[in-house]
Amino acid sequence: MSLRDFTRIGRKIVAIGRNYAEHAKELNNPVPTSPFFFLKPTTSYLLQPGKIEVPRNCVVHHEVELGVVIGKNGRDITAARADDFIGGYVLALDMTARNLQDEAKKSGKPWAAAKGFDTFTPVSDFIERSAIKNPHDLRLWLKVDERTVQDGSTQDMIFKIPQLIEFVSSIMKLEEGDVILTGTPKGVGPVKAGQTVTGGLQLPGSGKDVIATFSFPVIGRPGTGAFSAK
Repeated sequence: MSLRDFTRIGRKIVAIGRNYAEHAKELNNPVPTSPFFFLKPTTSYLLQPGKIEVPRNCVVHHEVELGVVIGKNGRDITAARADDFIGGYVLALDMTARNLQDEAKKSGKPWAAAKGFDTFTPVSDFIERSAIKNPHDLRLWLKVDERTVQDGSTQDMIFKIPQLIEFVSSIMKLEEGDVILTGTPKGVGPVKAGQTVTGGLQLPGSGKDVIATFSFPVIGRPGTGAFSAK
């Protein structure tokens, strides 16, 4: 099976929290001195031409991120060896039900519900590793309709990708197809049904060298469940 099928072969989505200082500050969170992460279910993956679903009574925020796709299994991977375990990349969104997350944080509960709804990890097509020479010098941007809401650089990551791979793999085995979401720059904010979210990943200082893009319409969550749009 091709690594391009990472959304089917990967067993976990490892999302790094607060890896951009300005994003931590915009939500009044402390800037971390060591990495931390949470897990998202692979059922939250959304491929184009899918639609992002906004659950009822949820304030859903966008968070654009560079994702690292793991190319082979490994545990206790040192930062010096981390590059050997990168199979490719992906442009991703870590959608967040912010009001549910805030409630969970106040009561000391996990964030799983706020991060784990179906469609809450929209992704671009797989990006070949050879297409990105330096993952720490890329422009990440996101528009809601025609308004640019996030525009940052992976240069601003607090913890670089080798350090993240070392940290995560010291706790749990990383497996082929797993994705590490490396954090989001400042500018996170709400999306609503009827809007369209468009993102891009490109080389710095250029409007032409676009590596990946995606575009997803936003709808109310269908169905008859507790979080379905009424």
